[in-house]
Amino acid sequence: MAGPELLLDSSIRMWVVLPIVFITFFVGIIRHYVTQLLHSDKKIDLEQLSDSQVLLRSRILRENGKYIPRQSFAMRKHYFNNAETGFFKKVKRKVVPKNPMTDTSMLTDMMKGNLTNVLPMIVIGGWINWAFSGFVITKVPFPLTLRFKPMLQRGIDLLSLDASWVSSASWYFLNVFGLRSMYSLILGQDNAADQSRIMQDQMTGAAMAMPPDPNKAFKSEWEALEIVEHKWALENVEEELMSRDLNFGTFFSQDIKSAMF
Repeated sequence: MAGPELLLDSSIRMWVVLPIVFITFFVGIIRHYVTQLLHSDKKIDLEQLSDSQVLLRSRILRENGKYIPRQSFAMRKHYFNNAETGFFKKVKRKVVPKNPMTDTSMLTDMMKGNLTNVLPMIVIGGWINWAFSGFVITKVPFPLTLRFKPMLQRGIDLLSLDASWVSSASWYFLNVFGLRSMYSLILGQDNAADQSRIMQDQMTGAAMAMPPDPNKAFKSEWEALEIVEHKWALENVEEELMSRDLNFGTFFSQDIKSAMF
């Protein structure tokens, strides 16, 4: 038999739920404009950009080479992996290790990122946890298991409380990562207020960034491309298409009806 449901005071909605939403939203708006003020154009190394694009082209060839004819695949593979004139064999880059302690631009970008992203989350989250600690403010409209209690009930240690209830601290973090649509509607798609998009861009940038030693990256990519065997996925596509019973009459009749109405 389930226990009695909690009855929340209606003042919680006015003095806890809505203030947390407004504070989180306006902090994101302020973060967006502060990030724009502190933004500085990064100096692009053309050689590093070219090397990263070459690695990307080689990876695309390995993954999607089956959709081009064998001769086209062999030409591209010859360009990258030829023993004498191949790009990965011929090109040797001079590796100059960067010292983050002497690179002022790297330190400046790190400080700007901490100032606009990490510091506001810590300060506002700590203040909300102090000002609204201990409040149970809402409930999700579906049952949850006990594994969700640490995520949805931060600051409330009640074993008898159902896992569907949400505390004030967890409500703040849900708003931090849940206001993406509002930020996109007001600030546009390319905004600096969306915390989840910033983290995603950082992970994508780290994955697409050029490794410190391009020579090792060229060697590993050469080995990966060398073992790829071409198998054309579209070899008998004409016969397979003609062997099917294609009902074009129904297709064109649907187009005519949609055009009329």
